[in-house]
Amino acid sequence: MEKIMDIPKLPKRPVDGHKGTFGKVLIVGGSVGFSGAAVLAGRSSLRSGSGLVRVAVPESIQPVVAGLEPCYTTIGLSDANGQLSSKAVTGLAKYLPGNDAVAFGPGVGTGPGVKDVLLSLLAVEGLKLIIDADGLNVLSQCGGPGGWLEKKKAAVVLTPHPGEMGRLWKSVFREPMPDDREKCAGRFAEKTDCIIVLKGAKTVVADSERVYVNKSGNPGMATAGSGDVLTGIITALAGQSLSLFDASVLGVYSHGFAGDVASAVHGQISMIATDIIENLHAAFAQATE
Repeated sequence: MEKIMDIPKLPKRPVDGHKGTFGKVLIVGGSVGFSGAAVLAGRSSLRSGSGLVRVAVPESIQPVVAGLEPCYTTIGLSDANGQLSSKAVTGLAKYLPGNDAVAFGPGVGTGPGVKDVLLSLLAVEGLKLIIDADGLNVLSQCGGPGGWLEKKKAAVVLTPHPGEMGRLWKSVFREPMPDDREKCAGRFAEKTDCIIVLKGAKTVVADSERVYVNKSGNPGMATAGSGDVLTGIITALAGQSLSLFDASVLGVYSHGFAGDVASAVHGQISMIATDIIENLHAAFAQATE
């Protein structure tokens, strides 16, 4: 596989640009008790340059999610017991056209309705879809015959941590996951035709032909919500003219860079996920042509 060393850059913004120029993205996530995950993903998309961010959540938590950030808009979807219900498939469908990228999973839970919504998104031809967190856990339950690989028409980025990767791996290959992270990500990418962002120290980004090993970031980023922030970053970049692979590489690097800046201010022990968001400006200041 080709080893990627160079970090992609965002193009300089045109002086006559408008909200539509910089991407319209949709974050689907959240559940009772986990509304913050959707908020973090939406907020990090905003800080990563999206012109318009919408956050779709179970209607029971919509007031909470809307009240925590005035700069995105919210969509309330049908829910059951605080998680998305199967009826949310129909409600969400009308909001899909026109999006440059969609994220699914932060805080979304693993109920039966969640599976139905995820499979409906995977079946949308050409949709740029970033799947994280509980979205990955639901996906790992659908890996057999007639499962998600046979239904997939979307262009997909998967962002697992090692535990999620292990479950995905077993659901597809029915064998233990190899220890070599680069080979693991590359083989899974080739099998599934997805971009794989295998998180952890030295996060690996792979497709079927290329691999990138990240060098930014620090142990202070091992904190609740950090992965939700990364999902929002990659989604925003995917909506701004970058390929899914380049959006993933730049997203991972910028996430780590912002974490390094945050660590210098707060220290690794005291850093929290919102500190990463608040320092994304430093990452993108040096990631623009």
